[in-house]
Amino acid sequence: MTSANDAATRAEKDRKNNLPRHIAVIMDGNNRWSKQHNKNGVSGHRAGAVAARNLVSICLKKNIDILTLFVFSSENWLRPKKEVNSLMALFLNVLQRNEVNKLHKQNIRLRFIGSRERFSAKLLALMDAAEKLTANNTGMIVVVAADYGGHWDMANAAQQIARQVADGKLDVNAIDENTVEQFIALGDLPMPDLCIRTGGEKRISNFLLWQFAYTELYFTDTFWPDFDEQALDLALEDYAGRQRRFGKVSDQVEAS
Repeated sequence: MTSANDAATRAEKDRKNNLPRHIAVIMDGNNRWSKQHNKNGVSGHRAGAVAARNLVSICLKKNIDILTLFVFSSENWLRPKKEVNSLMALFLNVLQRNEVNKLHKQNIRLRFIGSRERFSAKLLALMDAAEKLTANNTGMIVVVAADYGGHWDMANAAQQIARQVADGKLDVNAIDENTVEQFIALGDLPMPDLCIRTGGEKRISNFLLWQFAYTELYFTDTFWPDFDEQALDLALEDYAGRQRRFGKVSDQVEAS
């Protein structure tokens, strides 16, 4: 697990190199893209899946260590049943295709974060198989957040910590930020340096609430299916111009 000081030191080094180590993406705008192109909603999600696949290749080329994609939120279950069913079918189709094998051949490790309680047995089996196949890969990590919500994540961590206390494995007075990080999603990875949200909305929508404590936020009006390498370069250029202080003042950062 990375300490706050280590994270700050690494983040400052990455800033000087003009490159975030961990990018998280809120992929928004599929439905509006469909309407803009006079197509049905499913076509927007299909185009979004293609954009996600392309972004993985782009980030691999740019030597990004970790890419986390917000595919399906805890709240997305509230969408019309037809749309939810279409999204589940698309998710299943992507995992059934040769996509996972392609990632494996590129030495990419695939991980899923989220509840998983409401997914079908078939989908769960494919997710588990994909994680096991790529578990020992040492290249870029691609994290897929599915049925994920920041509130769920912290509540889930609290439950696990409570069990540790109840079982006598943890002293309640010893619980601190590092303890929580052991139980939240991505706690074993460097926290996101940059979050990109497409589609014009300016909020994080219950995504990685704990993990985004010092993440740089970038919002673009570009709909997700249209987000390409040029759009990513604009986000990276914006990120490179920021000073990440982690509570320090500018003079301290510049002197380090």
